[in-house]
Amino acid sequence: MSVQDILNLIEEKGIQMIDFKMVDINGQFRHVTIPAGNFSEDTLKSGIGFDASNYGYAVVEKSDMVFIPDPDTAVVDPFCQIPTLSMTGNAMIIDNPENRPLAQYPRNVVLAAEKYMKDCGIADTMMILPEFEFYLFDHVGWEVGPNSVSASVDAEQSYWNSAAEGMGNIVPKQKAYHIAKPFDRAYECRSEMCLHMKDAGIEINYHHPEVAASGQFEIEPQLGQMSKMADATMMIKYIVRNTALQYGKTATFMPKPIYGEAGSGMHVHMLLLKDGVPLFSDDNGYAHLSETAHYFMGGLLKHIASLCAITNPSTNSFKRLIPGFEAPVTVGYATSNRSAVIRIPAYAKSPEKRRFELRNPDATCNPYFCYAAILMAGLDGIRNKIDPHANGWGPYDVNLYTLPEEEKAKLKGLPTSLPEALDALEADHDYLTAGGVFPKELLDNIIRTKRAECAEMAKIPHPAEFEKYYNL
Repeated sequence: MSVQDILNLIEEKGIQMIDFKMVDINGQFRHVTIPAGNFSEDTLKSGIGFDASNYGYAVVEKSDMVFIPDPDTAVVDPFCQIPTLSMTGNAMIIDNPENRPLAQYPRNVVLAAEKYMKDCGIADTMMILPEFEFYLFDHVGWEVGPNSVSASVDAEQSYWNSAAEGMGNIVPKQKAYHIAKPFDRAYECRSEMCLHMKDAGIEINYHHPEVAASGQFEIEPQLGQMSKMADATMMIKYIVRNTALQYGKTATFMPKPIYGEAGSGMHVHMLLLKDGVPLFSDDNGYAHLSETAHYFMGGLLKHIASLCAITNPSTNSFKRLIPGFEAPVTVGYATSNRSAVIRIPAYAKSPEKRRFELRNPDATCNPYFCYAAILMAGLDGIRNKIDPHANGWGPYDVNLYTLPEEEKAKLKGLPTSLPEALDALEADHDYLTAGGVFPKELLDNIIRTKRAECAEMAKIPHPAEFEKYYNL
């Protein structure tokens, strides 16, 4: 879109404010708003000033940066009472005579990864499809203090309300998958979410209740080009949270908010194209996947431990990655097998849709860093011809959860904690810094701040510790 297109949209929709949404290092939106009458061609050239250090970026340069809006991301914000046009964009370092991209800024990282892919000559497009699992609660509350540490959630349809709920519309524990009305109490809320997403240019495949009885759901968009899907991921989370609020609910993408119920992941499906031709399809390959696809999987599996520091960046992430809840725990690949970290969907039969999914990521990640890191690991696998079968990573066409213990002992597992994943990232990151895609100072900053976060969490007594140890 041109400046004139934006000005026409402002007039057509009666826009009074323009909201610029920036992304901090953790993958959360921050924003600054200007009156619509202040928008001009100079806004796209000079940008909006902000302090990058307050966004978590440990920049070598002075922290004063400018945000340059991308007019192609313009969308009317449905959650503002005053007509508001929303845009995202890129962060730039103030240089004379021209500004240059802040290499640590998430959107610039994902664009650099796409450029690196093209420069390698391997492919020109990565298509991804993230699945968004989340909980909708009717109540949430927590307290962390010197004399009280607690958290509580409630979902009206949950099994724990069977004695209090007056109409009997209760969902049994772990039995909510695709359950229909009247038990599916969030149907209209999710449908409205999807309509908002369509208005924002995000096409949706479907939405449905997920396994957990206590308000877990999924929305799946259609395959999209990687950097655009990173923008879409931010917008999907924004829409989910704000629509939930309008329905008197609260939404969370926290990977494991409820003990004993299924966790929420963000499985990422992926495929590569070159000149419009799918590179992952081969009728003669295992699961109809090409050698290129297998090498890409090999790169992911080789680097999976360090990837977890970026794709699963919370201490809560590793409470989800445990056996028994359809979450992956094993470093390997297979067809239609949810116990391996890479699953090849058997239903993707046509050449242009043949792909695989990485099942460990969750939506506490910064999506720009997550998708870029996945691409960089896969490209490393292709460039170095890392064969997953030759490395003993599968295919595992058995239920890995039910193997005898002596067989399980032979399998390599995912990291079991965030500190373990950070150790792996510290030791294995050259594939990320290749081509300058992930600046070393960005990775150092992530490792440093996440280690401090882990140390802080480790100091806080947990309520379950009282049950275990109070009377010893």
